[in-house]
Amino acid sequence: MKSLLLFALSVILTTGYGQETELDRRNGFKDIKLASPIDSIKGATFKKDFRHDNHAVKLYVIEHPDYASIGEVKVNQIEAKTYKGLIYQLTVRTEKDTRLMKGMESALGKPIYNVRDESYNWVGEKLGLKFRSHSKSQLELEYTSTIVLKMMQEDKKQKIKDIANDF
Repeated sequence: MKSLLLFALSVILTTGYGQETELDRRNGFKDIKLASPIDSIKGATFKKDFRHDNHAVKLYVIEHPDYASIGEVKVNQIEAKTYKGLIYQLTVRTEKDTRLMKGMESALGKPIYNVRDESYNWVGEKLGLKFRSHSKSQLELEYTSTIVLKMMQEDKKQKIKDIANDF
């Protein structure tokens, strides 16, 4: 009985660890890697400046034939948000197709469902991936880099220290 319990526990731990490892290994969508410089991305075009949590960030639209589809599923739009030139969030909007979720579960494992925002989520050490409906005809994949978000938090803490030291 103990060996059966230990086996079940090891399978659960291995499955959870494998999911995170695969998400972290991929680190983004196709060859668009999170926390990488936007300059290295094919077809990235600057769209606008804006503020996120009091940080100056930039929004880019990415259009390139390499990113036009996921298998047979058409990609409608790709947006990248950057901080200090590094991609911290990547949003991929596709046509609605049930095969997309099945493919993601096959590649990344079972997601965690979030009832509040009706999304499926995968979490790794370096990034998170949120999958949800965007509209009646579109799905949205939102990749977020925890590495760049931590950098943003550290910069914010440093600005507060600088203000405190200036008194």
